[in-house]
Amino acid sequence: MAKDDMLKYTRNIGIMAHIDAGKTTTSERILFYTGLTHKIGEVHEGAATMDWMEQEQERGITITSAATTTQWKYKGETYKINLIDTPGHVDFTVEVERSLRVLDGAVATFCAVGGVEPQSETVWRQADKYNVPRIGYVNKMDRSGANFLEVCRQMKDILGANACPIQMPIGAEETFKGVIDLITMKAILWHDETMGAEYSVEEIPANLLDEANELRDNMLEKIAEVDDVLMEKYFDDPSTITIEEIYNAVRTATLQMHIFPMLCGSSFKNKGVQTLLDAVALFLPAPIDTPAVIGHDPEDKEKEIVRHPKSDEPMSALAFKIATDPYVGRLCFFRVYSGEIPAGSYVLNTRSGKKERISRLFQMHSNKQNPKEFIGCGDIGAGVGFKDIRTGDTLCAEDAPIVLEAMDFPEPVIGIAIEPKTQKDMDKLGIGLGKLAEEDPTFTVKTNEDTGQTVISGMGELHLEIIIDRLRREFKVECNQGRPQVSYKEAITKPVEIREVYKKQSGGRGKFADIIVRVEPADEGVEGLQFVDEVKGGNVPREFIPSVEKGFKNAMKNGVLAGYPLDSLKVTLLDGSFHPVDSDQLSFEICANMAFKKASEKAGPALREPIFKVEVVTPEESMGDVISDLNKRRGQVEGMENSRSGARIVKAKTPLAEMFGYVTSLRTITSGRATSTMTFSHYAEVSKQIAKSVLEEAKGRTDLI
Repeated sequence: MAKDDMLKYTRNIGIMAHIDAGKTTTSERILFYTGLTHKIGEVHEGAATMDWMEQEQERGITITSAATTTQWKYKGETYKINLIDTPGHVDFTVEVERSLRVLDGAVATFCAVGGVEPQSETVWRQADKYNVPRIGYVNKMDRSGANFLEVCRQMKDILGANACPIQMPIGAEETFKGVIDLITMKAILWHDETMGAEYSVEEIPANLLDEANELRDNMLEKIAEVDDVLMEKYFDDPSTITIEEIYNAVRTATLQMHIFPMLCGSSFKNKGVQTLLDAVALFLPAPIDTPAVIGHDPEDKEKEIVRHPKSDEPMSALAFKIATDPYVGRLCFFRVYSGEIPAGSYVLNTRSGKKERISRLFQMHSNKQNPKEFIGCGDIGAGVGFKDIRTGDTLCAEDAPIVLEAMDFPEPVIGIAIEPKTQKDMDKLGIGLGKLAEEDPTFTVKTNEDTGQTVISGMGELHLEIIIDRLRREFKVECNQGRPQVSYKEAITKPVEIREVYKKQSGGRGKFADIIVRVEPADEGVEGLQFVDEVKGGNVPREFIPSVEKGFKNAMKNGVLAGYPLDSLKVTLLDGSFHPVDSDQLSFEICANMAFKKASEKAGPALREPIFKVEVVTPEESMGDVISDLNKRRGQVEGMENSRSGARIVKAKTPLAEMFGYVTSLRTITSGRATSTMTFSHYAEVSKQIAKSVLEEAKGRTDLI
C-alpha cells in the first residue's frame, strides 16, 4: 500500500477531560486491548504506563502529556493510532493546548456523575479554538448517580455542543453491564471474567427497545441534516436507511463538527473501551481528512503558503513539546504535516533561520523511545540533536521555507522567589531552571533587578510545587523558597496627551528626539500595544516611527506603580520634530520610554489582579460555612446548584491573592468532605485600599515585585 494511502488508516487523537474523569485509566485500557501492554496499569496504584513521572505516580494525577502509538483492527483493516493522554488539572493546561494544536481528533471524556465540570469547559474551548472534531465518552457508568443522558444534556446547555448519543447504557450504577449500539441496534455485553477483553453481541432487551428506538430516531434526525439523500429517506421511510449510510453520515457530521457522537462505558470496570476504539476508527479524521495546513513565507508575512498532507510535498513540521531526557538529552516532539523526516537529515528552523541536524528519530511510548528510520507525513514523532529549539517552532525543508501558525500560551499568574540552599548549587539551579523553562512555556524565570533574587512564575501553587520537586529529584538542587506572590498587572484608566523631548547636545554629534503622543486605555478586546501613527508632513521621519513603537512596547514591561507589566495600551503618535544630524533611532526609542513614564503617572495608573473561577462541591450542611469563607476572601458568589449526588455546588469568582492554602482551609471547615476547582477567569482592577497595601508591600519587601 502506498504511503499516502496508509494515511487514511492513521488517527492522531488526544484524550481530554476534567481532572479525575478517567483519562489515564481509559488510555491504559486502550493500550491493553490493542495489545501494546499485557497488564493493565492502575492510576491509584501508581502503575499507569502513561503516568511515568514519579510525581504523577505519587499524586495519581497526570502532569505532562504522554504520547504513544498503537494499532487497532476493525473490519479487516489495521488502524494506526497516535494517542496523547493529557492532564486535567488547570495548572497544566498548556499540555492540553499544545497537544490539541497538532491533533486531528479528540476523545472528550466526562464523568457520568460529575458531568460537565469546570476544566471540561476549558479543554472544550481549547478544542474549539483549533477546530478539533471530537467524540464524547461518558465514563464511570458504574458509579452511584451515573446518568448518561444528563451528561449529554449538560453538554448542550453548558458547552453549546450538539451531543448525539450513538449508544445507550444497559443498566447504570452497579447494574451497568453493557451498551446498545443505536446504529446496528444490537446489545453489547462485556464478560468480566476476561477483564472485558471478550464481549457478546445480542438482541436488545425488550424492556429497553422503546427507549432505544426513540434515541435512534433522534440520532437519524440530527445526522440527516448533513446528507440530503438521508434526509429524503428519513422523511419517506426511515427503515430504508442502511447501516453503511448511517456510518458515513455520522462521520461526515463529526468531521464538520455538526454533531459530537456520544458513547458510554466504565473504563475501570473494563466496559466500553473497544467500542470507543471502533468509533475512533470510524468517525474521527485521518490526516488526509483535515484541511491543508496554511503558513506564510518567512520573508513576507502577507504571502500564504499551502502544504497538503502528502509524502511528495516539501517537508513541514511543528515542534509542539520539548522534554529533557536523562539518556538522550533534549527531546523534541513534532507533528509532520507534509513530506517526511529521515533520521540524520537537516531541517530548517524558520524562527532561528538556522539548519539543524536531527541525529536520531523516535516513536514514543510514554517515556520509552523506539528508534525509527523516518517519521512520515501525518505522523507524530520525536527527535534529538537540536541545538536551538523551542515549543512552537516550525521545521521545514531548507529549499522550501514556511512558518506555521505558532501557539498562544497563557501568562503565569503566580510567582515565588527561590535560592539554592548551598552556594555551590547556584550553577546547577541555573541549568535546571533553564531546562524546565525550555520544556514549559507557562513557566518563566526572571531575576529581580532590585533584589537580585531569582523569581519563578507559573500557573498555580501545584505547578510551582512540581517544578521545585523536579529540581530536587532530577537536578539534585535543594531550594529555599519565598512566599507565593500574585502576578499583578498595571493599567491606565484615562487618556492623556503629552510632549516629550529627549535632548543631549553638548558639542559634536548629540541625541535629539521630540514626540507628541496621546496615551490611553486600549480599545476593548485588544491585547498588547495598539500603536497608531497620525504624523503628518514628515515631522517625524518614517524610519524613526518603528523606534517610537518599540520604545513604548518595551516600556510596557515595567509599569510606574511597582514595575508590574501592562497588558494593553493605546498610543497615538500625533506629531513631533527631529534634528537632521543628532536624531537617530535610539533617540526616539529612549524618548518614547520617557514619554510612557510621564504619561502613565498622569493617566490614572491602576493595579490589576488575577481573578479565578472557583467551584466548590460541598455537603448541604457545610454550605453556609463555605460561602462565608469565600466572602471573607473577597469572593463574589455567583450561584448555587444541586449536584446529582445530593451535594451543593457553589460557584464564585475570587482574587487569586486570597486563595493560597484554600484547599487545606476547605478541608478543615467541611471535615474533608468538600472538593474545589479553580480556573483562571480574567484580570480586574484592585480597590484603592487593597492596592495601597500591595504596593507598600512590593516596595518594602525583598521577596518579589
